[in-house]
Amino acid sequence: MATTSGSPRPQPSALKRWLLEGQNRETEGPYEEEKATHHTHPWWKVMCLTGVDYFSTLGYQPGIAALAAGALSPIATLILVLLTLFGALPMYKRVAEASPHGDGSISMLENLLVWWQGKLFVLSLIGFAATGFIITITLSAADATAHLVENPLAPHFFHGKEVLITLMLIGALGAVFLKGFNEAVGVAVVLVAIYIGLNLVVVGRGFYEIATHPTVLSDWKQALFARHDNPFLMVGAAMLLFPRLALGLSGFETGVVVMPLVKGDPGDDPEKPRGRIRNAGKLLTTAALIMSVMLMSSSIVTTLLIPQEAFAAATPTAKAGEAYGRALAYLAHDFFGEGFGTVYDISTILILWFAGASAMAGLLNIVPRYLPRYGMAPEWTRVTRPLVLIFTSICFAVTILFKAGVEVQAGAYATGVLALMTSATIAVTISARRKGETKAFLGFGAVALIFIYTTIVNIVERPDGLKIALFFIALIVLVSIVSRVWRTLELRVEGVEADETALRFIDEAAEGDHLIRIIPNHPEERNEVEYEREAHEARRDHQIPDSEEVLFFEVYITDASNFSGIMKVEGIDCNGYRVLRAQGIAVPNSIAAFMLFVQKRTGKRPHAYFNWGEHSPFLYLIKYLLSGEGDTAPVTREILRRVVQDPENRPVVHAAA
Repeated sequence: MATTSGSPRPQPSALKRWLLEGQNRETEGPYEEEKATHHTHPWWKVMCLTGVDYFSTLGYQPGIAALAAGALSPIATLILVLLTLFGALPMYKRVAEASPHGDGSISMLENLLVWWQGKLFVLSLIGFAATGFIITITLSAADATAHLVENPLAPHFFHGKEVLITLMLIGALGAVFLKGFNEAVGVAVVLVAIYIGLNLVVVGRGFYEIATHPTVLSDWKQALFARHDNPFLMVGAAMLLFPRLALGLSGFETGVVVMPLVKGDPGDDPEKPRGRIRNAGKLLTTAALIMSVMLMSSSIVTTLLIPQEAFAAATPTAKAGEAYGRALAYLAHDFFGEGFGTVYDISTILILWFAGASAMAGLLNIVPRYLPRYGMAPEWTRVTRPLVLIFTSICFAVTILFKAGVEVQAGAYATGVLALMTSATIAVTISARRKGETKAFLGFGAVALIFIYTTIVNIVERPDGLKIALFFIALIVLVSIVSRVWRTLELRVEGVEADETALRFIDEAAEGDHLIRIIPNHPEERNEVEYEREAHEARRDHQIPDSEEVLFFEVYITDASNFSGIMKVEGIDCNGYRVLRAQGIAVPNSIAAFMLFVQKRTGKRPHAYFNWGEHSPFLYLIKYLLSGEGDTAPVTREILRRVVQDPENRPVVHAAA
């Protein structure tokens, strides 16, 4: 492509260089860029990175389950575990196989719809993903604050400062990403190992208490049968309560999003890395098994050993129960005293705080993968630090809005997680159908129905979650539209590939002292009559001598919703008229790119000849944005002006009335 010329641009400031560090990294393709931006690690270490999100739910999930289901909590948790192992796990193994480069389940649905419908659909899914990941950061930080404030050894002045403490934790997380994230996996391994170990101690002591106090078990049975005397009714009631326990399914989407961090085999095919896919399957399976055991056992001990009133949420007239949002921490203090309980609280605070790391990693992976290549975000959004500042600021706003409350954010979190998992089940179900896998289609279809039901129930019961998700979707769509309009005059052609005939036409047109004259043509009949008519009109309107040859250039729009791509040009000889036909994403951008290509190849400035449009410029603008067509002459000229700053070296655009 032609290069710009003119006076040198001013050097960016030190702050700007620091923010945009890594933006201009030279790579040869998407997989080379992936190697340049990600250091790979053994699958079990990456599991710990996703585990700081997944396993940290033990900090609040048992309390939420007991508050929602009461004595039915173990049965409801069992249903959650079964769905995890036999529904979500096999489903996300398929997602990992179909999307080994961290695109997540969104990529499986991306190609179901084309044109603008597909782009808006992906933006909506990104909105739900943003909801889930942002609320993961704020919810986890808020719960870490709750554990800190509720610790008996915590200073009294911490009370009432929950919002400030949560903001400080979120700020510290943002600072980690601003400095760099190479050591994050190692930190996650340490935090997960300590946290799981402490939980095993607490749960083990809980089962010891149950075994040595048989009345605890009989009291639970009595409470269970007092409300449901039929086991089938118990299971039915527990299934109806399942949507409230949906937080326990978090972590799967993060697990596939961070797949570029998973080390594969040395001989992996970059496009289909089998070793990475296999190791990602180990990651998902091991995490699901660990979490299932911990969820089931923690649900049993907390339900049987903690009085129900201790789980109560705060009311205008009463403060929250001592086990609200921190059931296992309550038992840690009760079983082992304040010393061990404080160690447990510190471990919980750290893993809840760092749970935001996997969510932030998910955001930093998804947004640059989709929005910039849609033209719906500036190119600097491919860089980590500016995005970190944006996401951290959003987390600050969400924390202040919800006053660092755990329960009030749970609905939004569940909505985001369930929407993504539901879309994943639908994608996997459709994929199984297309592959002719009848049993898999029926099985995943059943799982999809469960997730659809769960999502609907969650939205009905906690509509605030949908409102927040819709806010994020609206914000992303608005920013995307503004960015698309702002960037619409960029060149947007990544390269030009011309066949031998097209190259011969260009080279022959550049011979001698004649100008290279190009007539952009809107194809209709595509025959000799059309080209004779267009050539006659162009020569008449622009005084082109009959002795000088002209090249016709036609653009065929493939998908105007795409922002950029490679333009392929084919040369056609139509009874002596030389026609160059290109497949592009927008007519003016394609013409500008072709003129620059011709200038670079021949060393001569090409001339293009247009006629002015007769309709409203505003209507032309809308048409250009939606279909890639419009008043081509001024847009082509403006694109060339932006690319080539020196007028004496710029391809020439002519327009006649």
